Amino acid sequence: MAERMVGKPAPRFSMEAVLPNMAFGKVQLEDIMKQGKWTILFFYPMDFTFVCPTEITAISERYEEFEKLDAEVIGVSTDTIHTHLAWIKTDRSENGIGSLNYPLAADTNHRVSRDYGVLIEEEGVALRGLFIINPEGDLMYQTVFDNNIGRSVDETLRVLQALQTGELCPVNWKPGQATLKA
Repeated sequence: MAERMVGKPAPRFSMEAVLPNMAFGKVQLEDIMKQGKWTILFFYPMDFTFVCPTEITAISERYEEFEKLDAEVIGVSTDTIHTHLAWIKTDRSENGIGSLNYPLAADTNHRVSRDYGVLIEEEGVALRGLFIINPEGDLMYQTVFDNNIGRSVDETLRVLQALQTGELCPVNWKPGQATLKA
């Protein structure tokens, strides 16, 4: 039976990654927490696929909006950092993703995908999972999609902003609108 994750401490992680400057490095939840930032952690199945680049590039193109909200974005798949780098270095017109404004992490041992409940064990790839973690390290939001469906950057930003109000946000709430009183 699946265990509830929202409202509990997020599983800690440390992964090798390709950083925005195309160097290899590490991404760790603890480091982001020490900076007092929110974490947008999203999983995707594989590099060099069809739906993934649409999401990854859309998030990168709107990265400044996440930055203004004190959020760090990390994309994760079970591919290696070398495959990530090759994909980044491949032009978008050739099914590549080009340069990114946030790191792509490599969960090659599948530990993080398994910890977050998105690993398809028999395939060794992740579902499209999206997790928002507050600066204290608590998992505040999660969604998991079938791998054929891309996510909405607008909705991710809206949910992050709603969470950051610390208040009750009604259906279809948008930044600038009134929140509810408890």
